[in-house]
Amino acid sequence: MKLNKFQTLIPLIAATLAFSNGLISAAIETAEHKKEIYEWRVYHFENGGQPWRVDQYYRDCLIPTLNEYGVKVGAFGEYGQTEPPTIYFLIVYPSLSDYQRIKNELWQNDDFLKKSKSYFNETADGGAYTRFESHLLEAFDGLPTFRQPPESRGLFELRTYESHNEEAGQRKIAMFNREELPLFDKVGLHPVFFGEVLAGPQMPALVYLLWFEDMEERNANWKKFVQSEEWNTMKVKPEYANTVSVVNKVFLLPKDYSQL
Repeated sequence: MKLNKFQTLIPLIAATLAFSNGLISAAIETAEHKKEIYEWRVYHFENGGQPWRVDQYYRDCLIPTLNEYGVKVGAFGEYGQTEPPTIYFLIVYPSLSDYQRIKNELWQNDDFLKKSKSYFNETADGGAYTRFESHLLEAFDGLPTFRQPPESRGLFELRTYESHNEEAGQRKIAMFNREELPLFDKVGLHPVFFGEVLAGPQMPALVYLLWFEDMEERNANWKKFVQSEEWNTMKVKPEYANTVSVVNKVFLLPKDYSQL
């Protein structure tokens, strides 16, 4: 029996539709699982440094330019006014590909280079800062995009959890994704971001930032957390044993030009 032209095309049409549906599904899945990339910078100064120059550079040059690319920047000083001071920046990129693209395009941006020329010229001979550390972080599955703090935020808490090995670190990340993040929300530990350290001086490690109105709220809500039934149940589960070796915490205050 002879097949007409339409009948011979049916398998090809079906295959084409299946392929197209696969591409659409893959695109949807990629969009749904797109996670932000964070660059956490820590600037150090010796006595005689010029932190005001770094503030001016970020406020007037770098942040306005990054905003044009859809990137937000948080700027923080240490709670307690340590001397010499330390300045912290959280740079929020939509994705890893955006991070790579923007990093390259920034140094081809004529407007940025013009605005920052005086800063670079004046600090090339005698630097404003000693050096800065850069930590590259990938957002957690449980919090793939950062949360914008309200205007009432007055205090931030930065925590870094180090692990003895990579597998232990992955189990701690799983603990946050599965159980701890919902509990943080419940007791008022307000997350800004959670990130796995992809590259940096402390590895393996994860980093997260919380906001509070003040130290009083911070202390009260951490007390709720450690006394909660949920925490005391999850912390003794064998799958979460020996996941953290060192906990570092720093309290921060937002600078007047911070976007977070």
